Amino acid sequence: MQVSVRLSAALAQITGAARLQVTVCDAATVADVRQALLTSYPALAPRLPYAVAVVGGNHASPADVVFTEQEVAFLMPIAGG
Repeated sequence: MQVSVRLSAALAQITGAARLQVTVCDAATVADVRQALLTSYPALAPRLPYAVAVVGGNHASPADVVFTEQEVAFLMPIAGG
């Protein structure tokens, strides 16, 4: 199935696009989507492990199942004062 992925600016600079489509198996998890991204874009490897996954506006765990109509966002945490 195709899953929509949205990337934060730091990750989008690496892939060249803020929104992507990745192909994963049915009943794929957030971890599967992350792995599909790493397979297609190996240059994400240094940063993607630190990205927070968000599905439907909520933080998602790696084991959460993703459905075709959902968008998975990978956002880099921001620190500041």
